[in-house]
Amino acid sequence: MTTAADSVLTQLRKGVLEHCVMAHLRAEPTYGLDLAARLSRHKTLLDSEGTLYPLLARLRRAELVETEWRESDSGPPRRYYRLSEQGRQALATFEATWEPFQRDVRAVLEETR
Repeated sequence: MTTAADSVLTQLRKGVLEHCVMAHLRAEPTYGLDLAARLSRHKTLLDSEGTLYPLLARLRRAELVETEWRESDSGPPRRYYRLSEQGRQALATFEATWEPFQRDVRAVLEETR
Protein backbone atom coordinates (compact mmCIF):
# COMPACT_ATOMS: atom_id res chain seq x y z
CA MET A 1 0.00 0.00 0.00
CA THR A 2 1.37 3.40 -1.01
CA THR A 3 1.25 6.08 1.66
CA ALA A 4 0.86 9.80 1.07
CA ALA A 5 4.52 10.26 2.03
CA ASP A 6 5.57 7.64 -0.54
CA SER A 7 3.63 9.47 -3.23
CA VAL A 8 5.21 12.83 -2.37
CA LEU A 9 8.68 11.28 -2.30
CA THR A 10 8.13 9.64 -5.70
CA GLN A 11 7.20 13.00 -7.23
CA LEU A 12 10.19 14.75 -5.67
CA ARG A 13 12.56 12.04 -6.92
CA LYS A 14 11.24 12.44 -10.47
CA GLY A 15 12.34 16.05 -10.43
CA VAL A 16 15.82 15.70 -8.99
CA LEU A 17 17.22 12.17 -9.24
CA GLU A 18 18.63 12.58 -12.75
CA HIS A 19 20.49 15.71 -11.62
CA CYS A 20 21.87 13.90 -8.58
CA VAL A 21 23.11 11.16 -10.92
CA MET A 22 24.74 13.75 -13.16
CA ALA A 23 26.36 15.41 -10.13
CA HIS A 24 27.97 12.09 -9.17
CA LEU A 25 29.21 11.62 -12.73
CA ARG A 26 30.70 15.11 -12.85
CA ALA A 27 33.54 14.03 -10.56
CA GLU A 28 34.54 10.82 -12.34
CA PRO A 29 33.23 8.11 -14.65
CA THR A 30 31.31 5.51 -12.68
CA TYR A 31 29.63 2.18 -13.45
CA GLY A 32 25.98 1.58 -12.60
CA LEU A 33 26.30 -0.62 -9.51
CA ASP A 34 28.80 1.74 -7.90
CA LEU A 35 26.56 4.69 -8.69
CA ALA A 36 23.59 2.87 -7.14
CA ALA A 37 25.62 2.24 -3.97
CA ARG A 38 26.61 5.90 -3.73
CA LEU A 39 23.05 7.11 -4.21
CA SER A 40 21.63 4.52 -1.81
CA ARG A 41 23.60 6.12 1.02
CA HIS A 42 21.05 8.93 0.75
CA LYS A 43 17.91 7.04 1.79
CA THR A 44 15.35 9.24 0.06
CA LEU A 45 17.05 9.46 -3.34
CA LEU A 46 17.08 5.93 -4.69
CA ASP A 47 14.68 3.19 -3.74
CA SER A 48 16.10 0.48 -6.03
CA GLU A 49 18.63 -0.21 -8.76
CA GLY A 50 15.67 -0.86 -11.04
CA THR A 51 15.05 2.88 -11.07
CA LEU A 52 18.63 3.77 -11.94
CA TYR A 53 19.29 1.85 -15.14
CA PRO A 54 16.32 3.21 -17.13
CA LEU A 55 17.30 6.69 -15.96
CA LEU A 56 20.90 6.16 -17.16
CA ALA A 57 19.56 4.95 -20.53
CA ARG A 58 17.42 8.11 -20.84
CA LEU A 59 20.41 10.31 -19.99
CA ARG A 60 22.47 8.48 -22.63
CA ARG A 61 19.77 8.90 -25.31
CA ALA A 62 19.54 12.60 -24.41
CA GLU A 63 23.34 12.82 -24.82
CA LEU A 64 23.76 14.08 -21.26
CA VAL A 65 26.08 11.17 -20.46
CA GLU A 66 28.53 9.16 -22.53
CA THR A 67 29.49 5.55 -21.94
CA GLU A 68 32.38 3.21 -22.45
CA TRP A 69 32.98 -0.44 -21.60
CA ARG A 70 35.91 -1.25 -19.33
CA GLU A 71 37.35 -4.58 -18.31
CA SER A 72 36.86 -5.54 -14.68
CA ASP A 73 39.22 -7.54 -12.45
CA SER A 74 36.25 -9.05 -10.65
CA GLY A 75 33.94 -10.17 -13.44
CA PRO A 76 32.56 -9.17 -16.83
CA PRO A 77 33.27 -5.77 -18.43
CA ARG A 78 31.39 -2.84 -16.94
CA ARG A 79 29.69 0.08 -18.66
CA TYR A 80 31.05 3.32 -17.24
CA TYR A 81 29.07 6.54 -17.47
CA ARG A 82 30.57 10.02 -17.61
CA LEU A 83 28.98 13.42 -17.91
CA SER A 84 29.06 14.90 -21.43
CA GLU A 85 29.60 18.58 -22.07
CA GLN A 86 25.86 18.91 -22.68
CA GLY A 87 25.30 17.16 -19.33
CA ARG A 88 27.65 19.61 -17.59
CA GLN A 89 25.64 22.51 -19.00
CA ALA A 90 22.34 20.90 -17.92
CA LEU A 91 23.70 20.31 -14.42
CA ALA A 92 24.94 23.90 -14.17
CA THR A 93 21.48 25.14 -15.18
CA PHE A 94 19.86 22.86 -12.58
CA GLU A 95 22.22 24.08 -9.84
CA ALA A 96 21.56 27.73 -10.69
CA THR A 97 17.81 27.08 -10.57
CA TRP A 98 17.79 24.72 -7.58
CA GLU A 99 19.31 27.09 -5.01
CA PRO A 100 16.66 29.84 -5.23
CA PHE A 101 13.90 27.24 -5.67
CA GLN A 102 14.74 25.25 -2.53
CA ARG A 103 15.31 28.48 -0.59
CA ASP A 104 11.84 29.74 -1.60
CA VAL A 105 10.16 26.43 -0.73
CA ARG A 106 11.85 26.42 2.67
CA ALA A 107 10.82 30.06 3.25
CA VAL A 108 7.17 29.36 2.38
CA LEU A 109 7.05 26.32 4.66
CA GLU A 110 8.57 28.30 7.52
CA GLU A 111 6.32 31.33 6.94
CA THR A 112 3.19 29.24 7.04
CA ARG A 113 3.87 27.24 10.20
